Amino acid sequence: MSTTATVVTAVAAFMAGFSGVAVLVRAGFVVGPLAAYGVPRAWWNRLGAVKVAGAGGLLVGYAVPVVGVLAAVGLVLYFTGAVVTVLRARAYGHVPFPLVYMAPAAAVLILA
Repeated sequence: MSTTATVVTAVAAFMAGFSGVAVLVRAGFVVGPLAAYGVPRAWWNRLGAVKVAGAGGLLVGYAVPVVGVLAAVGLVLYFTGAVVTVLRARAYGHVPFPLVYMAPAAAVLILA
């Protein structure tokens, strides 16, 4: 794994993990928009756990590359769903936020 891939993977894992933990601890800057978008509260723990699991999978990918690739695919799909959710809520100004979190995961795929 190149130095670039190593750094990008670490950044992607940090960002996904941070985002997941923010949902799990109910940080206002995350759950406020989730409520506004109409995401049911019953889903929040699962959504946070999926992001944390994706971050963990990226880190496991250092030892088992296929796991890292699968985690990156999962995170790209997750954040694609987030973009769709934001668009359906007509919160067009918020579209860049899930894209910022998706970008490093997509870069992991490109570098893999």
